[in-house]
Amino acid sequence: MAVNSFDQFMSPCLLGIPLMALALSLPLLLFPAPSSRWLNNRLLTVQSWFINRFTQQILLPLNQGGHKWALVLTSLMLCLITLNTLGLLPYTFTPTTPLSLNLGLAVPLWLATIIIGMRNQPTIALGHLLPEGTPALLIPVLIIIETISLFIRPLALGVRLTANLTAGHLLIQLTTTAVFILLSLMPMVAILTSILTLFLTLLEVAVAMIQAYVFVLLLSLYLQENI
Repeated sequence: MAVNSFDQFMSPCLLGIPLMALALSLPLLLFPAPSSRWLNNRLLTVQSWFINRFTQQILLPLNQGGHKWALVLTSLMLCLITLNTLGLLPYTFTPTTPLSLNLGLAVPLWLATIIIGMRNQPTIALGHLLPEGTPALLIPVLIIIETISLFIRPLALGVRLTANLTAGHLLIQLTTTAVFILLSLMPMVAILTSILTLFLTLLEVAVAMIQAYVFVLLLSLYLQENI
């Protein structure tokens, strides 16, 4: 058992070398490559159906200019779902729990949407900082508030993903520890706690998928504001 509950979120090392790069390459190794055959197997068929449905859903609020981001958003979605769900397996590490990695994903993509907006339509992009019909006395205050809220967006993306995954992992670890402690003292309570742990695990699987979708969806909404 780990000395600290947060030790499970530390990046594993082998001979002093962090294994974060190996963990991040798992989605690339797990998903099969598309085939040139006319008829695909069941796995490729399900994968193609999921990618097509997600691409249609995520590009629904975007105009024609935002469709260029389809490959980036779909790849990011598949990567996050794979990393989040694989981290629920025993004796594994979830790369998306460290805030540094999530900010490393959120900040460049958010900054790219801002740069696209400033390059293509700078007037509209700057107009988001000041709502229409604002009284003259509130203009400086609102500009400061909107600017702060704009720069908080990537931080909110990273913190949301980190907090939800971390809370779920900690809750599962605490209930699992309680099962082992209560097994010899109160077997019936231990059985009920193990059932609760099972439901929490199923809930965490749903949370892992939903948080990956929310991450990509918010990025697409930020993109829509700037194209």
